[in-house]
Amino acid sequence: MTNTPEMMLTTTATLTRIRLNRRSRAVRRDLTDTVGLHKTVMLLAPDALGEHPRQKAGLLFRLEDATDDTPPTLLIQSHQPPDLTRLPQRYGSAETRALHPMFQALTPGRAVRYRITANASAVRRVLDDHQAVDHKHGRKVVALYGDDALAWWQRRAHQAGLALTTTDATPARFRRPRPASEPGDADHAPGPLHVLTRFDGLATITDPDRLRHALLAGIGRGKPYGAGLLSLAPA
Repeated sequence: MTNTPEMMLTTTATLTRIRLNRRSRAVRRDLTDTVGLHKTVMLLAPDALGEHPRQKAGLLFRLEDATDDTPPTLLIQSHQPPDLTRLPQRYGSAETRALHPMFQALTPGRAVRYRITANASAVRRVLDDHQAVDHKHGRKVVALYGDDALAWWQRRAHQAGLALTTTDATPARFRRPRPASEPGDADHAPGPLHVLTRFDGLATITDPDRLRHALLAGIGRGKPYGAGLLSLAPA
């Protein structure tokens, strides 16, 4: 695979973990509003990036639900350490670490644990049955479930340089955006239903270059709304 500009930035890629403060009004809003959460995360992107600021900043994120021991947690990956002072006050406690040691450790044959919350979906032709279409040429994006979602992840993992050993698929979140209340909101709404599936398991690295690209660029649709961030850890 040819190195892309994004792949050349691996030495400065960072991961920020924010343990959310559920007493914060902004946090309570973002936990129920995909558009609001997207806007909050975009506060961390540098100004004046022009078109496609999320991609240029390398921003990917995943919202992990609360457990018995931890509050809801927001994981944010970016090319540069984010300016956390731009978050709403008392939004949560944050820590940031560099990811270049992980990128340097990607070698063929290495076993890893993975997690990704993804928008498993496919573009399907619309038959002449008066269904609403999401985009041109008689096609629409449909969510995948069960075995279809699992097959989608198996294909994407292979393309990303991973050979899956085990996979657990968990329906993660069905999130409807709030109605648009500000000019331009409707242009950024993630559709009538944002369907996410979390995939966890073990895998073996087969192609480190493809894997680095997938880690930096994200996988699948819905990246502005919390899908596509692939996380790895030693197995």
